[in-house]
Amino acid sequence: MDFIYPNGKKQALTFSFDDNQDFDKRLIEIFDKYGMKCTFNVNSGTLGGTADQNPDGNVYIKPEEVKEVYKNHEVAVHGVEHKFIGALTDPMIVNEFLEDRKALEALTGKLVQGAAYAFGRHDERIMNILRTVGIKYARGVASTYDFFPPMDFLDWCPTCHQADPNITELGERFLNCPGYIELPLMYVWGHSYEFGRSKDWSGIEKFCEMMSGKDYIWYATNMEIYEYINATRSLEFSADGKKAYNPTLIEVFYKTEDGFSSIKSGETKIIK
Repeated sequence: MDFIYPNGKKQALTFSFDDNQDFDKRLIEIFDKYGMKCTFNVNSGTLGGTADQNPDGNVYIKPEEVKEVYKNHEVAVHGVEHKFIGALTDPMIVNEFLEDRKALEALTGKLVQGAAYAFGRHDERIMNILRTVGIKYARGVASTYDFFPPMDFLDWCPTCHQADPNITELGERFLNCPGYIELPLMYVWGHSYEFGRSKDWSGIEKFCEMMSGKDYIWYATNMEIYEYINATRSLEFSADGKKAYNPTLIEVFYKTEDGFSSIKSGETKIIK
C-alpha cells in the first residue's frame, strides 16, 4: 500500500518558527498570502517582553495577542524561558515544558502537544521526559537536506533552515520529488527576527511564492503532519494483507491504479 496525503496530495510542506518575537506578525502575513501553514514555537515566559526590558532590544508577542496572531497556524511548546535543557535536571525539564504547555493552552484554548527543542539539543533522556508531559513530536535543528518523514517524531529534524543558501535549490528538488519517496515532506525552520533585523523579507517571500498554489502539495502544520503520518502507521492489516482496518479518527489515503482511495475512521476495507 502506497500512502499519499489527504485528498490525494502527493507531497507536504510545513514550516516551524521559534521565539515568538513581534516579527512573527509580518511573517504570518506572508504565510497567509501564499497559503502556507506554520507551527510557531512559543516561550510563554518571554511573552509581553519589550525593547527596554531586553538588552538586545527584542519585542515579543503579548500574551493577549497569542490567540489572534496565531489563529491560522499552530502554537507549540519551546520551553518557558528558552533554557538550555541539556544542562537541566529531569524535574527542571519537566517544569520547562509542562508549565509552557499549560500557559499556551490557557492562552489558545487548544491542546498544545508539539514542541521544538531550545538550541536544538536533545537526547533519549530528554525525549523520554517529553513523552511523560504529553508532547507528541519535537523538532531539532540539524538539517537533513532530504524529504523523508521522521522515524521518531520526538527526533524530528528539518529539511533545512530558512537562511540556508541551498533553500531555493532544495525547493526546486522538492517540486520535482522522485516517486520512490513515500509521503515526501519538506520542512523549513527559522526565526522571524532574522528577517526583521535585516529588514529583508524578500527571500522568504520568494520561496513561499515559488512553493505556493501547487494542487499536489498539502500545506500543513507540524501537528497535522504528525497526526496524519501516525494514522498511516496505525493501520491494522489482515494476515494475508488484503484487508486493512483504520482504528484512528483520521481518514487515510492511498494510491490505486486509477488514482487514489481512502480508509475512513473505523472502517475495514479490502485493499485492491
